[in-house]
Amino acid sequence: MSETRRKLTTIFSADVQDYTRLMQVDEERTLDTLNQYRDAMRRLIEAHAGRVINTWGDGLIAEFSSVVEAVRAAIDVQNELAGYNAKRLNDARMLFRIGINLGDVIAEGDDIYGDGVNVAARLQASAPPGGIVISSTVFDQVRNKLTVGFDYLGELSLKNIEGGIASYAVRIGEDRGSGPQRPSLQSGQPPYHDHLRRTQTQAHPEPLPFRRARFGVLATIAAGIAAINFLTWSGYFWAAWPLLAFAALAFGLWVRTTRLDRFVATLAMVGFVLLGINLITWSGTFWAAWPLLAFAVAGSIRWFTRQRSGVRS
Repeated sequence: MSETRRKLTTIFSADVQDYTRLMQVDEERTLDTLNQYRDAMRRLIEAHAGRVINTWGDGLIAEFSSVVEAVRAAIDVQNELAGYNAKRLNDARMLFRIGINLGDVIAEGDDIYGDGVNVAARLQASAPPGGIVISSTVFDQVRNKLTVGFDYLGELSLKNIEGGIASYAVRIGEDRGSGPQRPSLQSGQPPYHDHLRRTQTQAHPEPLPFRRARFGVLATIAAGIAAINFLTWSGYFWAAWPLLAFAALAFGLWVRTTRLDRFVATLAMVGFVLLGINLITWSGTFWAAWPLLAFAVAGSIRWFTRQRSGVRS
């Protein structure tokens, strides 16, 4: 009997949309297409240091030690298969749905089992044809490492999985040519993006009440410290230092939730702190002007570079 052990891994689950219908139309052609497409998937998965664990029916399960490589492999798979489909008639196209999850699983021999695998399979079932859906555990690892965008799907209720799973659709491209298309306004159906809460790669969604509560607590404490300073006034505004610290903390919370580029937002936060220190310790010299100028130049270079490369900030 193979030894069982637990491990943390990235699970990649894929299957074919409308496989039963395709088999009813033409069994031999569908099987030939499935084998061709799965061979391409296997090649791309292995190129990204992944391992195909199992194939059954129209499905495929693979695992990756790198979360980033798993998502890159999924994007490459969908792009390559879209190219294959562009050369086929509509009724002969084969569209895969992909779900990716990072979770703790039970490994036995070459197989893996457990909720981590089940979640990946349920995410895959929630993906649109030709699309990719990832869990929040995957998003947290890749959001600052990939140049693609993400659409927040909210807490998906997944069959046989307790509680909701925060999930994201990977925005592979606005125009996939002859690949899978999202419904248009003229079709009488809402566009795919219209029923999603959009987020950028640098913006981790957080419920608005929680954000307001955090800022409210900081503001209350800061006001209390300022009041103590004034009530015990001895000619020195010592509260300026803790107030600056609270302001920097609030700035840091804002950086975590802003849709601005994380690098630019961080430069702004550091610049704000240096400006505050300069003003509190004012001796007639505006020394903070130099680092602020350097930050402005670095931020501008970052912004123009990302604009030229087509990355949304």
